[in-house]
Amino acid sequence: MLNIKHLQKQFTRSGKVQWIGLRPERDAAMIQPVQIFADKGQGLQGDRFRGLTSKRQVTLIQAEHLPVIAALLGRDTIDPALLRRNLVVSGLNLLALKGKQFFVGEAVLEMTGLCHPCSKMENTLGQGGYNAMRGHGGITAKVVRSGLIQLGNDVFPLSGEEHL
Repeated sequence: MLNIKHLQKQFTRSGKVQWIGLRPERDAAMIQPVQIFADKGQGLQGDRFRGLTSKRQVTLIQAEHLPVIAALLGRDTIDPALLRRNLVVSGLNLLALKGKQFFVGEAVLEMTGLCHPCSKMENTLGQGGYNAMRGHGGITAKVVRSGLIQLGNDVFPLSGEEHL
């Protein structure tokens, strides 16, 4: 019988970067490049949080959660730019990356926590927006190895023995 530590290392497949967004400044519209550069210890070039914090350098949300958020808001779809996360990733349970470092394209990130919604979601998404996001806000990460991140890049954890 496999133990929990072994099961936590098992992933069926890698994820994919589906969307990229940068927040150039507070309350500014999101920029949606096809690629970005992640700087070790700093964050994403062009993002307003670059160099400001060690734990929230990159925010990621699961693509599979977008239809759930939309449904909770009574919408058919939701524009990822409204959620103000940097990366939308499909095919990989982001919460399973807890305590792990993981590749996103050439960069290596490390999960630092959950990305809880802020009160701005109520204004941005309308009444109930904050509660629609609860439990679906994604994760925060820091950059532990610099590298280029592009749309379509694979996202997968380093093996248990690797750690930068």
